Amino acid sequence: MIFNRVKLLMLLLITAMAANAEESLKESPFSASLELSTKYMWRGIEYGTAPTVFPMIGYNTHGFNAFAMGGYAIDGSHQEVDLGVSYTASEFTVGVSDYYYPSSVGEKDQYFKLSNRETGHWVEAYATWAGTKVPLWVTVSTYIFGADKNTDGKQMYSSYAEVGYTHSFTEDNNIALCVGANLNKGFYTNNQSGFNVVNINAKYSTAFKFGNFKLPVSASYVLNPYNNKSYFTMSLYFGL
Repeated sequence: MIFNRVKLLMLLLITAMAANAEESLKESPFSASLELSTKYMWRGIEYGTAPTVFPMIGYNTHGFNAFAMGGYAIDGSHQEVDLGVSYTASEFTVGVSDYYYPSSVGEKDQYFKLSNRETGHWVEAYATWAGTKVPLWVTVSTYIFGADKNTDGKQMYSSYAEVGYTHSFTEDNNIALCVGANLNKGFYTNNQSGFNVVNINAKYSTAFKFGNFKLPVSASYVLNPYNNKSYFTMSLYFGL
């Protein structure tokens, strides 16, 4: 079973590389991408140990962006479906994202169960400032609806803030450093603790060159001081 999934994954990668090699005749507001990571890490949290594929489609025009993304571990241990919209004006972006995690047996899921007391959706609002003259960014986000609840069914409004810096060595070589913390007792500390640093991340990005074409890659070291855990991941990126 795992061997068959690996074969399917390789087929997807080859297809993506072939598509990436085609030059676009004109710029389109639509985009498609595929990321392959050695494991799924997000904001200092490990979502499994298996390699994970992240397909995504997006639409971007006049500062408005909409996307649909999936996350699928090759051993079937994790599935995810995300939708989001955002708007960017100058250096500021505001947006809303919906995260949904189907079970391993999809027919048991009810995607359109949207009652806040019972839904499996996690809806998050966020705001980001990203400097154009200074390579810094600041993000603040809060879960405002859905499954972000404690054992008593109380909405936790789990909040997260991140400050980061990017340094570019060349066009295809840069490093990004960030520190993220939960702001209240919520999801990031299993509803056990208030303000804590939960994500320290150092990410180096570059690109392998094949003639006139490039294959972006990245490597990340992640430290979660609250959980006393550290991780190392690598990713490959394919895009249209």
